[in-house]
Parts: sequence; C-alpha cells; structure tokens
Amino acid sequence: MPAVKTIGWGIVGTGEIARRFASDLALAPGASLQAVLSRNTEKAEAFRDETGAKKGYHDLDAFLADQRVQAVYIATPNSLHLAQTLRVLRQRKAVLTEKPLAPSYPEAEVIEREALRQKTFAMEAMWTRFLPAVRAAKILLEAGTIGEIRKISADLSYYRAYDPESRFFSRALGGGAALDLGVYPVSLAMFFLGEPDKVSGRWFKAKTGVDMRTEINLHYSAAEAELSCGFDRDGANHFLIEGTSGALRLDAPFLKTQRLTLYSPAAKESPLIGPSPEGDGPLAKLLSRLPSPLTRLLGRQVEHYPFEGNGLQFQAMAVMDALRSHETQSSIMPLGQSVAVLRAIGIVLARAPTQEAEPAA
Repeated sequence: MPAVKTIGWGIVGTGEIARRFASDLALAPGASLQAVLSRNTEKAEAFRDETGAKKGYHDLDAFLADQRVQAVYIATPNSLHLAQTLRVLRQRKAVLTEKPLAPSYPEAEVIEREALRQKTFAMEAMWTRFLPAVRAAKILLEAGTIGEIRKISADLSYYRAYDPESRFFSRALGGGAALDLGVYPVSLAMFFLGEPDKVSGRWFKAKTGVDMRTEINLHYSAAEAELSCGFDRDGANHFLIEGTSGALRLDAPFLKTQRLTLYSPAAKESPLIGPSPEGDGPLAKLLSRLPSPLTRLLGRQVEHYPFEGNGLQFQAMAVMDALRSHETQSSIMPLGQSVAVLRAIGIVLARAPTQEAEPAA
C-alpha cells in the first residue's frame, strides 16, 4: 500500500484535553506532533518534553511561522477560540478548534466566513461524531433499522462543585453547562436529524450568572429531541433514539461511547431501556457478556466498537484525510452545523433563567 502522507500538527494550549489529543495523535497514521504552544515558556518546554513534540513555543506568531506545522489544534478556554482560530486561518493553516467553536453563534459565523474567504480547512473538534459507534449508528439509522426517528432523549451531566474561579463557572472564560456539555447532545441530535424547525428550553443560573443546568428541546415536523446538561448532578449520560420500529441507544457515557444497543419494538417499551450502565462497571460487563441469542430474545442487541486511547484520534484522522484530498470542510462536522448548534443554545440562554440552581449535595 502507498505510504500515508505525513501531516505536521501543532497544539495550542497545555491543559488536560491538549494532553489527551497529543497522546491520541500517536494512534493516527501519518500524524506527527511538531510543535506546542503555551504563553508560559516553562509550560511550553515541559509540554514539549512530555509529548515528544519537536518544538515548544510561547509566541503565537513564531508558532504559526513554523513551516512544519500544517494543522493546528486549539485547546484553550472558550473565550480565546475566535481570535486564535482566525489567526490560524489567516496563515492558511488547517485548524481544529476545541468545542464549542466559539462562545456564540455570531462569532462562529465569523470563523465560517473567514474559512471560506481563506479557502482553508476549519472544523470544530466535536470528536463524538467521529467515534466508530456513532458512525455505525448513523449507518443503521439511515438504513431504517429502527424505522423513522420520532424522539431523541439525552442528558449529559457531571457534578462540579461550585467554584467561581473555575473556567466552568466563569463568564469571562465562556463557562456554563451548555457550552461545556450541552454542545454534545445538541450536536449529535442535529447529526441524526438535521437542523430543527424550532428551539425551546429553559436554564437555571449559577451565582456567577452562567448556566448551572440547561434543558434544550429541538422541534422537527415528525420528531422531538429532549436534551439536557448540567453541573448540578451526575446524569444517566446515554443518548436514546426512538423510532417507529425500535430504538437505538448510544450507551453511557455517550460522548466517548464504545457500545450501542438496539431494541426491538417490544423491548423499546420495557424497563430494559432504562439508564445504561456507565463505562465498564459490573452491570455493563454482565450485559455485554450475555450470549447474542439471549440478548436478541430479550429484545436487545449490543454492538461493541472498541478503540485505543481517548477517541480523539478519529477527528484528527478526518482532518488529515480532508487535507490530503484538498477539502476545506468536513461533511461529518461542517461549520454550518457548528453555527446551528450554538444558535440553538443561544436561543435558550437568551431567555430569563428559571431560577438560581444549586448543585446536588
């Protein structure tokens, strides 16, 4: 087979998600980590040593001038996404910006316009869309495996102790549950159903003014998506799609799922469709070990899509495939849908909050 063209990557930011991405690049054929950037020189050098990058930078201009860097991954706070993404695009380098693409949909539209103007690849790092299990679910749904989609139900919630200094609760850093967590279920619902006809919902305010919990409803002519997220609790964290002849569930935690479950029409109405066991817990292992004839008898069929690492390599591979094909947009995660997701969130957050929310004890 012909050799895969190597793509040189640069990473902006040195936080946990940047570390995971750097680690997963080793699982992406043809990826080479060339440079990392932090405003702090010591952090840049430490991150370079940790990741094996060729060069550490503390100046964005010098980083972008490195000819070995062809694609840039931005993993900084939400408030920096717009300015940094535009800087990368104006250097005609491909850019993968961590979710959300920007703190608001008008800012995301600016990125979309600049990418078109520069004729340069840009994509939001909505890595969940690229996971093997999610891609398999898309194929099954398009094949009519569960009939016509009628309802999507999803919650993505992780308890976070209230800390006004944390990026999660900081208005200045683009915090709030919707931008941190809600983008996942909203983006995935649009991946399966497209853009909605109408958006409704409500949100609950933390003391800093950002949303502690948000509920978003997407309305379609023949389907509804009921979505929620929050820092006030630990949620079920699965993604359930109900159709006219069955159901499909991306098992918890769906944002990094390696398993989907198909339900027959009879099982769809049974308690078996309740909360999916998280990760690799005892119940999850027990259900996954049931022989396939028995699972079919119970009206459910579990499909496994395991992968190494954190799962961030699949989006990186998609970016590199696009560059090799001279494409400037991803068909799986187009910029227009990133804008649509932020517009839906913005519609809900523009309303007055329902009440001030407190995390569960």
